Amino acid sequence: MSVENASLLDVLFAAPVCDGWSNNTEGALYHLGNTVLFLGYMGGSGAYGCLFIFGLLAPSFLCLTVWGWLTICGPDAVTWNLLLLLACLFQICHLLYRLHQEGLPNEELATLYRVVYVPLGVPIQVFKEIAGAFENKVLEMKAGQTYAVEGKTAIERLSFLLSGRINVSLEGQFLHYIHPHQFLDSPEWESLRPNEDGKFQVTLTAEEDCRYVSWRRRRLLSLMSKERYVCRLFAVMLGYDIAEKLYNLNNKLYIKSGVLLDIRLPSLYHVLAPSSQSSEGEPPERADRHPRRESDPDRGRRAENPVGRSWPSDPELPSGEDSTSLVLEDFADLAGSLTDYGSERDYLR
Repeated sequence: MSVENASLLDVLFAAPVCDGWSNNTEGALYHLGNTVLFLGYMGGSGAYGCLFIFGLLAPSFLCLTVWGWLTICGPDAVTWNLLLLLACLFQICHLLYRLHQEGLPNEELATLYRVVYVPLGVPIQVFKEIAGAFENKVLEMKAGQTYAVEGKTAIERLSFLLSGRINVSLEGQFLHYIHPHQFLDSPEWESLRPNEDGKFQVTLTAEEDCRYVSWRRRRLLSLMSKERYVCRLFAVMLGYDIAEKLYNLNNKLYIKSGVLLDIRLPSLYHVLAPSSQSSEGEPPERADRHPRRESDPDRGRRAENPVGRSWPSDPELPSGEDSTSLVLEDFADLAGSLTDYGSERDYLR
């Protein structure tokens, strides 16, 4: 037993020294196979990195298999290299299947996921469920076509603009634009409860050729009721979209002297509203995107107090003077003020 162990140790650790090096080379296939093998191990991590590695290892083991078959005629060399080749091919098929499962149907949806949802940390599987709610379809709207008409179009869907530009107007008066990666109807969506119906209070018209995705209201509500994560995600996106629209409006309210008017002031919409509006009541839903003038002098204060409580009057204000008159007097003497323009649309431009 000790003799056998001694001979095994001699074979492993005391191999005979080469008498001389041969000048013969193993041929082009052997060197090509090892060169590709060396390049294959320079791949990175992740699915695409593994695909690069196995994509180069497969032809490398193919060259070594052919080399073992034709050059050295060794069954052991052919067998091992063939098994390694088959393992690489299996890994390549598995990686391609994974990438196909994780991929998106078209480039527009892939761009939407990369630009909008990846920064929010949304997994690809969740985005696929969201995209499945609009059937992975990208809709098109030509320039001049109308997405919604005020007072006529029912609020039964939620749309997200991928490209182009949408003009939002009320009774022919321009309000603001909707740009790519913004919701078309986020205020309307938020204004209704799940079991309520309503109609658009503004008109949305395409100024350019537009492409967008659109969720049916019932289907999206069903998905949001099943997936709490999707519900929170849309709450964040819709809230940000509405806030962005408000601040875009606010940035337009400059007068030429450099003063910035804040649309959050309860008195400002009295001045911006068309003066031709009669004092008779209008439908309450008109106050959503574009509040209108009323004859009630306390309207501005009630805008700050939606629950109807009466706020104490400011002792510095003269009797009978409301916030509207203050805005008019404060800005009427400034060059380029609101009163110098013939219409709200001219001022906003």
